[in-house]
Amino acid sequence: MKPLKKNATYDDLCDVPDHFVAEMFDGELYASPRPAVPHAHAASVLGAKLGGPFHRTGPGGWVILDEPELHFGNDVLVPDLAGWRRARMPKAPAEAYITLAPDWICEVLSTSTEALDRGKKLRIYAREGVAHAWLVDPLARTLEVMSLEAGRWMQRGRYDSEVRVRAAPFDAIELELGALWI
Repeated sequence: MKPLKKNATYDDLCDVPDHFVAEMFDGELYASPRPAVPHAHAASVLGAKLGGPFHRTGPGGWVILDEPELHFGNDVLVPDLAGWRRARMPKAPAEAYITLAPDWICEVLSTSTEALDRGKKLRIYAREGVAHAWLVDPLARTLEVMSLEAGRWMQRGRYDSEVRVRAAPFDAIELELGALWI
């Protein structure tokens, strides 16, 4: 995927039509089409599975949001899911974007965005100190679990198909991967 514009501003990002997901990395503006149904299904089911036990009073207490707009300097990212421990962010802010780096992000991979998700976005998440990252591939039916150590992503597990997993930082519950796939 190539950038739409270099040296882009937030106004340029806001001008992208609503049927695209607009993001900026290193001053370059990208626009991706809205996700296909397998992508949307995996993200929706995962958010529901984690939101139930972890929202508010669950293990550790988390704020988990679908597609939050994250602002880190000149970078604007929209992960498919992001979570903050309530100890760091007791409640979601009223603004349209968040500047506090999440504790966990999940990117649901698609053919058009996988290179950005694995490349520029993971690099920025690492720079901002996001502790945990999950990459979900609904077509390959895989979950990759990573943690940040000394500024580098370390893979902690790669799971596929219909297995049940306990994956940090949500390892207090068992997650049935088969529920994510259509």
